[in-house]
Amino acid sequence: MVNAYMAHYWFFMQSSYALVADQFNAVNALITEQLNSEVGLVENISHYLVDGGGKRVRPLVTLLSAAALGDANHFKQIQLATAIEFLHTATLLHDDVVDMSTLRRGQPTANANWGNASSVLVGDFVYSKAFELMVAIGSLPVMDVLSHSTTKIAEGEVKQLMLIGDLSLSQADYFDVIRNKTAVLFSGSCRCAAMIADTDSETEHALALYGLHLGQAFQIFDDYLDYTGNADDLGKNVGDDLAEGKLTLPLIEALRLTANTQDNTLLRRIIEEKDLTRIDTVVALCRESGALDHTLTVAHTEANAAKQALAVLPQSNYRDALSDIADQAVHRKQ
Repeated sequence: MVNAYMAHYWFFMQSSYALVADQFNAVNALITEQLNSEVGLVENISHYLVDGGGKRVRPLVTLLSAAALGDANHFKQIQLATAIEFLHTATLLHDDVVDMSTLRRGQPTANANWGNASSVLVGDFVYSKAFELMVAIGSLPVMDVLSHSTTKIAEGEVKQLMLIGDLSLSQADYFDVIRNKTAVLFSGSCRCAAMIADTDSETEHALALYGLHLGQAFQIFDDYLDYTGNADDLGKNVGDDLAEGKLTLPLIEALRLTANTQDNTLLRRIIEEKDLTRIDTVVALCRESGALDHTLTVAHTEANAAKQALAVLPQSNYRDALSDIADQAVHRKQ
């Protein structure tokens, strides 16, 4: 069953990439060109992360959005997709340092290999490369959207850091964090593809909305997998969120659904102690309380909202692929 699912998943992913294969190859070539540096360590760390097995979903939806609008071959779309990947890559480098993560995509993190200082500084280098590409695109409105997105990502990460261990965290607070740290970059990438294609404001807004809901679906499902997956599938350590004291939707809902019970008291103690040895207990409490089912339902709601936003686009294989990506965001194993 699992093998059949994974075969279907990878077939879908390959068929989506195939729709924009030439453009994706151009993005990969531009990534290699832009990461060239006279400082060997900068180049080594940059390539280590960029080449480290990521699916590059953000550049993919950027290119598919452009293709759906008939603008796939515009070189500015290639520059945009590359800049989006660099912004994401830089964020990962910084996140892993902040979270003290040691494993990502099934391999040691850059900070585990080269240390925190090098990872942060190379993250700054990759950010700078993203902004060089934004300048090259030559559109102040595009730069405005992506600069704003970058600001919001930083705010989201800082707010998440401030809320670590906060047992009173609400679902509204959680959505504020994931909207900023994850969804705004998806939204900005799709919106900017529409802006470069010089489409109408309704279509631009629809693609921005698609990206926003897609990003939220991705993050919510990631948080769901942190309590239901395994390390081999996830490519990271199971229970990382618990170990870091992060209250994501499964824990927020488990605390709400077990209010005024012994289970609630036990769950609070485990969270406060960041006791990863009790991860099985936490998973059981999340499952028995209905918190995991609730999280999965919310993720599917976000994916459906993303698909509905695509209704303004003309029918095409590219629109279908964008819709399928929303479905796959909440059906994957990693």
